[in-house]
Amino acid sequence: MPAQRKVPEALPLKSEREKTNAFSRLTTRVFKKPAIQEIVREPTAGGIVFRITHDQKDIEILLIQDSKGRWTIPKGHIEPGETAKQTAIREIGEESGLFHIQVLTWLGKIQFQYRRVDKLVLMTTQIYLVRALDDAETPTKEQWMKGIKWFKFNDAIDAIEYEDIEKLMLLAKNKIRQGL
Repeated sequence: MPAQRKVPEALPLKSEREKTNAFSRLTTRVFKKPAIQEIVREPTAGGIVFRITHDQKDIEILLIQDSKGRWTIPKGHIEPGETAKQTAIREIGEESGLFHIQVLTWLGKIQFQYRRVDKLVLMTTQIYLVRALDDAETPTKEQWMKGIKWFKFNDAIDAIEYEDIEKLMLLAKNKIRQGL
């Protein structure tokens, strides 16, 4: 099976583009999209959550499956008065049910943009490396999600839908292996 090409987070996946029917393609050509009226900045934060397997031979990564079936990491919008690190901790708790965690380090940021009707949204996501501290703590998904699961590291790399997050996962693996 050929490897799937990763896409930046804001672009639609090929499978989503193929679902458009002839009518929607026609209306897209006939009716132009409204002009961009506003540029909106949306700061977000999240984490690459990991644990070491019981045999100490592999790293597992926690991924969530969004409402469109795409595997990604827990992340969300930074609330007023909240730091990016606080947001990552809150979002991991809300989206995974994991509360016994430790933020080890900042890994980097992802920047992308997408269109929301007549707005251009500029999204910046701060990503942290986060260790799950309690193996008995079972992840639980939020209602809007399709799934949540621990993946062996290589399987997580295969499952993740976004190239930019994949790159940070590889950086995370190096930091974990170095003993941080």
